[in-house]
Amino acid sequence: MIKKILILDKNHPFIIYKLKQKGFICDENYNDSTDKIDISLYDGVILRSRLKIDKKFIEKATNLKFIARIGSGTENIDKDSVIKKGITLISSPEGNKDAVAEHAIGMLLCMMNHIIHSHQQIITKGKWNRETNRGIEIMGKTIGIIGYGNTGKAFAKKLSGFNAKILCYDIRPKVGDIYGKQVNMSTIFKKSDVVSLHVPYTKETKGMINYNFIIKFCKPFYFINTSRGGCVITTHLAEALKNGKIHGACLDVLEYENCSYNNIFPKHKLPKSFLYLIHSNKVILTPHIAGWTKESKYKMDKKIVEKIIFLNKKLNLT
Repeated sequence: MIKKILILDKNHPFIIYKLKQKGFICDENYNDSTDKIDISLYDGVILRSRLKIDKKFIEKATNLKFIARIGSGTENIDKDSVIKKGITLISSPEGNKDAVAEHAIGMLLCMMNHIIHSHQQIITKGKWNRETNRGIEIMGKTIGIIGYGNTGKAFAKKLSGFNAKILCYDIRPKVGDIYGKQVNMSTIFKKSDVVSLHVPYTKETKGMINYNFIIKFCKPFYFINTSRGGCVITTHLAEALKNGKIHGACLDVLEYENCSYNNIFPKHKLPKSFLYLIHSNKVILTPHIAGWTKESKYKMDKKIVEKIIFLNKKLNLT
């Protein structure tokens, strides 16, 4: 039975209200590090990305029934230790999938139609350049989606009205649907005009977008990353932008972000590849906000509450 829950990150007020309404005791700790928290007092933990839940922390969790990560990524949690301990790991990718999908499309439209670049030309240089800012339509293009889970599927569904051809690749079989045709990576390499990344950050996906990956594409393409910055080797991406192998990059995430995603390398000198990105008109950058809408904040918390209540019912039946 789940009785006492520790909340480690500030979330939508709904989450505490609803949990207390269902009879759970909720403690809040938004400041302490894991070594200062007595986790043995709790049956469950709810967090975002402020802290890393490592093996040492989990070993002290003598009563823990679940760890709930609000959002889609769980890379700040030692999943092997969680599984070994028999703790249920909960996340809520369903809650921000639509926000991520809309953001990805917004970035792509801005890139292909020179919206940000032409706006800056007007307000900073007083230039009204029509021909040089002639855009490209999504209609008729082939869009390759790598990773066809919650966000990949939402992206494909929202693209369905653009009359583009949607291809998807995933390590899991038979995940394609009416919006995205599942194919192998060879087909993605051969046909894609746009590539959008929607994979979790794992040992397998770390640095997967690198030189050897990029050169396999048969034609230049637009690249979107709303997953995790560590999946892309930025120096290789910058080189591909320079040599025209990639037409443009829409990046909501960067490999330079810290583990909480609240900043990028505040104590280090800016890498040359990042300096290239921020000065290139082939790049659009946003600060890890693709899934960061007012609606998604509520929906992610709502989904976490639903899963905790379901888990408690399940535990009470065993």
